[in-house]
Amino acid sequence: MFWQRRLQQHPEFRLGAKHYAQQALGQVAWGLMTGVAMVKSGMSVFESVAMTLCVYAGSSQLAAMPLIAVAAPAWVILSTGFCVNLRFVVFSLHLRPYVMHLSRGTRMALGYFTTDITYVLFTKRFHTPAKSDDERTAHEAYIAGASFLNWAVWMVSSLVGVALANIIPPSWGLGFAGILCLLGIQCSLASSRLRVLSSVVAGVTAVSAYAFPLKLNIISAIAMAVLVSMLVEHAKPALAQGSRA
Repeated sequence: MFWQRRLQQHPEFRLGAKHYAQQALGQVAWGLMTGVAMVKSGMSVFESVAMTLCVYAGSSQLAAMPLIAVAAPAWVILSTGFCVNLRFVVFSLHLRPYVMHLSRGTRMALGYFTTDITYVLFTKRFHTPAKSDDERTAHEAYIAGASFLNWAVWMVSSLVGVALANIIPPSWGLGFAGILCLLGIQCSLASSRLRVLSSVVAGVTAVSAYAFPLKLNIISAIAMAVLVSMLVEHAKPALAQGSRA
């Protein structure tokens, strides 16, 4: 894994980290939200830090928190976490031909560090299992680089969320944590000028129309963003033709 020097020195290690870095902003928001949510749901700072370091599974943590808060039986909490993470059984079956040459301990460590993002990045990069030792090393280095940065980003953002949770006013509650998450996801999706424009238009419209009843400001924001985006896309060919003339 990423602590092995032979993998750190491989070019695929840096490439895996680079590909993950393009997705990191959403993970930062998700980690912050999870850290804040753990404390706001009634867990102590010690319990929140221990859960962050030991569990390393955001969706399971969020699913378990309300159950822990109401003192649900341990088997209910564990069953919930198992069901939430059942997708990793499918991931493991898919990755089996890629990793069977590794020792059992390394495969267990890889299972701990594999997440949705690293799985998607790895399978997108390598469509078929390796056929030579050089290819196997490249596979290991790539997923090690992506996993290292993913783990580091998740731990730091979650612990910062735990630290900031007591600073955030209680009235903001879990709603503020949800806003953090959605803001991060939105920023990570704003990958083109048109998407940035639609986000700005939607945000300005939603705030301007905040006084509308029945949350109609949200509908208005979506409609305005779609309308402006369609107008801009429709105007692009005409503008390009005019500039060539």
